[in-house]
Amino acid sequence: MEYTRLGRTGLTVSRLALGTMNFGWQIDEERAHAVLHRGFDLGVNLVDTANMYGREDGDGLSERIIGGWLAKTGNRNRTVLATKVYAPMSDDPNDRGLSARHLVASCEASLRRLRTDWIDLFQLHHVDRTTSWEEIWQAMETLTNQGKIRYVGTSNHAGWHLARGQAAAERRHHLGIVSEQVKYNLLTRHAELEVLPAAAELGIGILPYSPLHFGALSGALRKQREGVAGRTVLHAPDRVEPHRAALERFEKLCAELGEQPAAVAIGWLLSRPEVTAPVLGPRTPEQLDVLLDAPLSAEVLAALDEIFPPIGNGGPAPEAWAW
Repeated sequence: MEYTRLGRTGLTVSRLALGTMNFGWQIDEERAHAVLHRGFDLGVNLVDTANMYGREDGDGLSERIIGGWLAKTGNRNRTVLATKVYAPMSDDPNDRGLSARHLVASCEASLRRLRTDWIDLFQLHHVDRTTSWEEIWQAMETLTNQGKIRYVGTSNHAGWHLARGQAAAERRHHLGIVSEQVKYNLLTRHAELEVLPAAAELGIGILPYSPLHFGALSGALRKQREGVAGRTVLHAPDRVEPHRAALERFEKLCAELGEQPAAVAIGWLLSRPEVTAPVLGPRTPEQLDVLLDAPLSAEVLAALDEIFPPIGNGGPAPEAWAW
């Protein structure tokens, strides 16, 4: 496993992050612990969750599953633990969003579920257009000073949100945003327009989620032909069919390389200079075994750009659409 710094911080994280959205929703506690064990054995130290994950079976179920694993294994000190806050957690109108009240209360609830004294990366799961950055940073300063969080990250924020948030943090002499978790993969390259350039300018690490586009980039067409059950078949009408022609070329290229499509898709993300660690969402321990033997060559990267072209003229905004 390779390691890098998270954004402009001194925190060392693995080049792959273990996402846990499936915990409680798709897999039970025993299987989730097996996934965590496999990630730990591979050297993955960044574990990402959210207070809302697993809510169909109870609020914070994913966090509770992780908390049980940490308590059982004693791996807390070697784990960089990330969680998120924003989504409604009850019918209470104040039990949602990014108000100072909800941020502090949600952090304390996550700490209880995770059975830990601190959260390494506390992430704003979505933009809250009704709450000012001044209020958000006031709450984050409180939590930092109390020793309950170490760093603050965002998710699903636009480039200008990152700029506004960081400017507000600097006015308060706060470290500010150190990471942005954004939907980014070969099929979804919108982040290249403004989010990635803003993050690079501000020293914010990029944690791409949905790196396989809900399984479409994991060999979906082959799995369909072979009748393999899973998310690639379940989501075929909206995740696969609109991209069938490109996916056919992609899977042919992977076959010629002798590599699994998932490994190539992850390898492409790892080749992007702004990317810190793709967030994988495994349902089995074996799905974590996606590392390439060697980085993708310039020729392969060019072929991928041809199959999955960037938006507009390519590159960041405004060059993507302007001269």
